Amino acid sequence: MENTENKMGTMPVFKLIVSMSLPAMLSMMVQALYNVVDSFFVAKISENALTAVSLAFPIQTLLIAVGVGTAVGINSLVSRRLGEKRQDEADSAATHGILLGIFNWILFAVIGIFFSGLFFQSFTQNQEIVAMGTQYMSIVCIVSFGVFIEINIEKTLQATGNMIYPMVSQLIGAVTNIILDPIFIFGLFGVPKMGVAGAAIATVIGQVFAMLFLIFIIVKKDHDIKIDFNNFKIDWGIVKNIYSVGFPSIIMQSIGSAMVVGMNAILIGFTETAVALFGVYFKLQSFVFMPVFGLTQGIMPIIGYNYGARKRTRLLSAIKIGLVIAIGIMAFGTVMFWTIPGRLLSIFNASQTMLKIGVPALQIISICFVPAALGIMFSTVFQSVGNGFSSLIVSVLRQLVVLLPAAFLLSKIGLTPVWYAFPIAEIASLTASIVIFWRLYQRTLKTLS
Repeated sequence: MENTENKMGTMPVFKLIVSMSLPAMLSMMVQALYNVVDSFFVAKISENALTAVSLAFPIQTLLIAVGVGTAVGINSLVSRRLGEKRQDEADSAATHGILLGIFNWILFAVIGIFFSGLFFQSFTQNQEIVAMGTQYMSIVCIVSFGVFIEINIEKTLQATGNMIYPMVSQLIGAVTNIILDPIFIFGLFGVPKMGVAGAAIATVIGQVFAMLFLIFIIVKKDHDIKIDFNNFKIDWGIVKNIYSVGFPSIIMQSIGSAMVVGMNAILIGFTETAVALFGVYFKLQSFVFMPVFGLTQGIMPIIGYNYGARKRTRLLSAIKIGLVIAIGIMAFGTVMFWTIPGRLLSIFNASQTMLKIGVPALQIISICFVPAALGIMFSTVFQSVGNGFSSLIVSVLRQLVVLLPAAFLLSKIGLTPVWYAFPIAEIASLTASIVIFWRLYQRTLKTLS
């Protein structure tokens, strides 16, 4: 019987990247759209409602960090084992992914039940913000099983080169959220008016629908991977392999959550509007960053597979093409943030105060977009070859070692200088990324046959 190699080892690299990345980029753009729609409708309730959701953002970021980090570990291990022709281990890694998703859900359900109110009370004495934020955070955490299981199946399928079903699942989740948001928030079609809680309910329903779709796909369709719990036993070696890449990725993205908490603490010292603005910035920048993350979703299994198959030329070609595309996307985003910042902020019913502080903020922060494109691609390379710790080092440098201290010191001058902490931190971390990549190339990639 002829051994047919996976397309990730044979298809022309540019064509392969386009075919694998475009579906992910499309789904990530829809994801960005529904993030914006969420805040768009919440902003129509009040600025306090927008502030409540903005304060909840780091907890959502932490939740996604644990989910995506675990899934990145699964993706990296499955794609490498497929490249090495070790099918049984690839299948076992995918099966472990479902179990790890359930464990992560239980962890965040406990956080949602017991710690939501305490979290908001630590930031503000405004009882309206505390009440709305507690509702939002508790719902998102308690019903998080949808996102944890969905994202692990999604990354497993992507590791095999299948990008279409993951795209469809994300579209289902996003479109469901977009449709249900105004219905639940404002009480349309006889549904009770639920405000901020309605936004949370719409979000988790979309996640559950996306999960159910992928469970149907994984059970009913044929794949290069098999999830099977018959005679299943936990293999702690596989769990260790998943988290050797996944845990640094979780910490790396959790650092983003810690950064947002720290920035909110700095900004709320100026005004609650600054906190709301920072939340709006993250919604807007998702339109720029999400396509790049979609690109990396397509490139990561390509690099992982060809690293496992020891195909150096294809691996390096994928990195070069990915860098060029990522820089192009980020350059376009920079132009948008510099030319129409006021219009972007007006999407969220920005007050005159928000516009006054927001226009220079968007322009200054966007200076870091092109360096960020390079940093994201290098991190993708590190994770793809199983070297997640290097990504962690760079992320710690960017968001904790440089950004927060710089923001704190600049806040002594005024609010506008705070935003310069972002380009300062990005340039510092990019320098570290280049050094680490060069060492990786000299020690490992250069010697691949």
